[in-house]
Amino acid sequence: MPERPLILFPTPEIASRSGLGRGGSNFHKPSGTRQWDRLSPRFRELQAQLDARRLEIQQTAAGVDPEMVLVLEIIGSVEKFANAVKRIDGFEWQGEFEVEGILPDDDFYIEEKETKELKGRAYLVMTNQRALEQMLSLWERYKENPDMKKFGYAKFRDVFLRLKDIRRWGTQDRIEETGIIEVWTEEIEREPDKPKKFEIELWFRKTEIKRRQAFREIKSLIEQIGGNSIQESVIPEIEYHALLAEIPANEAERLIENPDIDLVKCESVMFFRPVGQMITGKEVPEGELEENTGDIYEPEGLISNEPIIAIFDGMPMTNHRLLADRVIVDDPDDFASDYTVSDRNHGTAMSSLVIHGDLNDGEQPLNRPVYVRPVLKPIPWYAYPPPEQIPEDELVVDLIHRSVRRLFEREGDEEPVAPAIRVINFSIGDPHRQFTRTMSPLARLLDWLSKKYNVLFIISTGNHRKQISTGIPRADFEAIPNDNLKESAIVKAIYRDLRNRKILSPAESINGIAVGALHFDNARGWNIGNSVNLFQSLLPSPSSGFGSGYRRAIKPDLIFAGGRLLHSEVIGQPQGMSFEPSYRRIAPGNKVASPSRTAGDTNKVAFSCGTSNATALITRKCGFCHDVLVDIFSEQAPDVDLNSYIVPLLKAMITHGCSWGEIGERLYEILRTPNNGQSIRDIVSRWLGYGVPDYEKVMECSQERATLLGFGELNNGEAHLYRLPLPPSLSASNERRRLTTTLAWLSPVLSSNQRYRIAYLWSEVDGSSVTPRPYKEADGHTVRRGTLQHEVFESETAVPIAEDDVLTIKVNCREDAGKILEPVKYGLVVSLEVAEGVGLPIYDEIRTRIAPAVEIRPIV
Repeated sequence: MPERPLILFPTPEIASRSGLGRGGSNFHKPSGTRQWDRLSPRFRELQAQLDARRLEIQQTAAGVDPEMVLVLEIIGSVEKFANAVKRIDGFEWQGEFEVEGILPDDDFYIEEKETKELKGRAYLVMTNQRALEQMLSLWERYKENPDMKKFGYAKFRDVFLRLKDIRRWGTQDRIEETGIIEVWTEEIEREPDKPKKFEIELWFRKTEIKRRQAFREIKSLIEQIGGNSIQESVIPEIEYHALLAEIPANEAERLIENPDIDLVKCESVMFFRPVGQMITGKEVPEGELEENTGDIYEPEGLISNEPIIAIFDGMPMTNHRLLADRVIVDDPDDFASDYTVSDRNHGTAMSSLVIHGDLNDGEQPLNRPVYVRPVLKPIPWYAYPPPEQIPEDELVVDLIHRSVRRLFEREGDEEPVAPAIRVINFSIGDPHRQFTRTMSPLARLLDWLSKKYNVLFIISTGNHRKQISTGIPRADFEAIPNDNLKESAIVKAIYRDLRNRKILSPAESINGIAVGALHFDNARGWNIGNSVNLFQSLLPSPSSGFGSGYRRAIKPDLIFAGGRLLHSEVIGQPQGMSFEPSYRRIAPGNKVASPSRTAGDTNKVAFSCGTSNATALITRKCGFCHDVLVDIFSEQAPDVDLNSYIVPLLKAMITHGCSWGEIGERLYEILRTPNNGQSIRDIVSRWLGYGVPDYEKVMECSQERATLLGFGELNNGEAHLYRLPLPPSLSASNERRRLTTTLAWLSPVLSSNQRYRIAYLWSEVDGSSVTPRPYKEADGHTVRRGTLQHEVFESETAVPIAEDDVLTIKVNCREDAGKILEPVKYGLVVSLEVAEGVGLPIYDEIRTRIAPAVEIRPIV
């Protein structure tokens, strides 16, 4: 144990849950008559479309009741509208999502600020002829009596009053922004005769009968054009139903030219997506491998052969000197047979980073082996080294589901393969699925699995290694007088392209930790040659993905050292001075183990960079935090079942040391304008998240810093109250003091509800005289939108402190998207500190006052 270990809070008090403030602007809505005039043509059009569909299929599908999905776009929201939909026979609720950036018009606008953009929701409803007729009847009643109370359909009245548009889910919805057209176009150029595989994501029907009917209909349409279905996956817990299929190349070409074909028009289809697109990168790096000259720590010092960390990635080089006897590869699908040793790049690099960290730093390895499940294969037709991706004959959601389930559940006569796993590294993302407004099926899967199996996913936000166009003519850019101003121009150019640089699926996961990359490493003696180092200041990597996350939650959660990514000038660009990434195996970057093309060479290293690296390094930190927790609980609370709380505690610990620091100050300096004062913190957090973690704060305390851990479980309407004794040495002191609070939990999810998160927890601090307000980092409202609330409070105002004064932290719980069926476990980390070297005995004073408190045990 360290000299000053972290301190466990005493058992919290049971308290009354706090209320949540309500507010919002009033917006102008059109009259009932105006709504009737505006939208009646749309309702008539829907009726005509359904009639036409019935005529279209009556000759080929006798007895089939035609259906279609309605999209009701409204301004604002109508709570519990799904319940009203379910009252009408023939309607089937399919979900909802938020819509932002709605331009005001003469009918809808915010009364206090008429030019401000509006927000709303889109409700998705499956309807048949009978249900549509009943909706049209309700619409008629709305015309006669906009109040509608006497009919018992007040929720429909509220929707009609706010209805901006109503339309049918159509062909463009199914293929727009999924990337399938672009992928197929590229594949046809490369392999014009090869059948094209793709994923069909179906609307999730509530009954098995309807799901079977939808599957048979789509399967028949695929076979009619010479294709076949390969795999089906149904996961009711996340409302996922998908089909992996392939069609002849000529049919794919026909679809590209004219998507209005029967298969694409099929009402059971939600999206068409490319497969095998979770890829590690297609670029061929320059430079030669190096021999590893660092220390090789022998694995005899492993404290256990039972891994707590899993890596889902490519196949690693298991006999590399840095990995030998430190990785446990589980390959039930024999992915290894598709790899040569020299192809095993990404899995080797991630394993190296998780076990040893950046080899530039010379750290000691983890004291447990890591479990590796290969989920990628090399793409054979690429030059060396080949990129690796999810195989084209696998649905990624199904593959990951099987892989995680195998860890924790029996399969036939086989026991779970690694039931002690508590952290899963997921350093891959889908370049064709940037997060926009709806949760991807993979993110929904990870959220559900994390809660079901009590496991934490560490997920990369994804890399956008594309050109950066400054928009400044080359001569003008070169004339900028210093690197500081050039750096500012590049940061602004990246922000202008933010819509094309968003986090990649599944980084929007609310239960996981999404990691972005910091443009930093400790490589020494590097020569950039003809490349350019765009950032001299400490800043996020130019390639790191931008948030926000679902419902504008903080994403990425944090950023970490992912290596410096150098760039090269792009000559002759009409849009002005432009730069493109320069891919190298030589410094700078994180130094990692690497396979060699020379047989028997097992000690080579290379340099690389990106969010994958940063994610692996954070996963490694989880291993150390796990050991800290085991030591603390064995010493201070041996009777507590740590396994019940270790994942939310790990989640809180891994984020607790985060702050924006000098990076936030630099981005404020670059991006602040006279018009964005209210939103600047949101603008900065989209790239930084909660900032860069300092793990000294959660590994042990110092004389001037005390870090305390709390844990428990809460039901709807409950709260826990923690009391932090205030050190008398702070009394009347004007030394700058900082209070940091981090609350984490895993929430069950409800995929069909826009709120999605079932359990909403939040913390409140009462001690305003000591820490008067949050520091200028992440916004106080934004931090409550996910499952990780991290806040930093600072003050240097002198205040008197009595001997028994305390600061209180309340943890509250309430339902959000649905019913909380079992208590929600949480982890809380709190630090109070002054600057190092000041000499105030903060730790000793808090520990002395907290030691005589009641026994430490979870509150239930």
